[in-house]
Amino acid sequence: MDYPNDQAPGAPIRSGIPEHGRIPKYYALKARIAVLLDELGEGGLLPTERELALRHEVSRETVRQALRELLLEGRLRRQGRGTVVAGPKLEQPLSLASYTEGVRRQGRRPGRHLIGLDRFPCPEALAAEIEVERGEPVWHLERVLLADDERVGLESTYVAVARVPDLDTAFDPDSSFYAYLHDRLRIAFGDADERIETVLATPREALLIGTPPALPMLLIHRLSRDADGRPLERVRTLFRGDRFSFSARLRGDERR
Repeated sequence: MDYPNDQAPGAPIRSGIPEHGRIPKYYALKARIAVLLDELGEGGLLPTERELALRHEVSRETVRQALRELLLEGRLRRQGRGTVVAGPKLEQPLSLASYTEGVRRQGRRPGRHLIGLDRFPCPEALAAEIEVERGEPVWHLERVLLADDERVGLESTYVAVARVPDLDTAFDPDSSFYAYLHDRLRIAFGDADERIETVLATPREALLIGTPPALPMLLIHRLSRDADGRPLERVRTLFRGDRFSFSARLRGDERR
């Protein structure tokens, strides 16, 4: 197999072109538009569908398919009635660092918009996870995640009222929950179990985040424990697939 001299690490081999060389028209157009995006730079206004179709001598539907994929990949974003070049994806570390820390490290301004803070009797399945009695009161904290005022995710946190009894009066919902636990309540995090899957947002979730329901989402389930190994919180977080990537540092087995 021949490799281009400028093949970037992590890029599709041979730019995704099959060995037989036959590629769909939309994919060839997508590659040409991707070059144009690099030339325009972040925030640059893309030509209209009609202009792109005339310039590349393809149908409007071919243009739409190419643009749909670039939108889903996060290379483009809608702005008013036009389409502009999107900035780089936010890279969130897979660690016990808070969302706030991860966004700030990339020079962006983190924020949260409170959807609701409710207290309700703990159902059986949740009680088994956070190790409380069924019916014991728990908090449900739901917030939209922001980066420079852009809606990028939706977070649901479940925690026993006994662990954070004054959450409704002492906690600023626009701030970091982890910082509140650590700085105000002196609760130290120990470890966590985390699972990631791809999903589509429900109509309600898509409305809150401000995305089309067909946009793929990255869903993270997390069960965190304190320094004594006691379950602390159960979190369900949706991140926009077009605006987020995740990173982790893996270590070798020292016993080898």
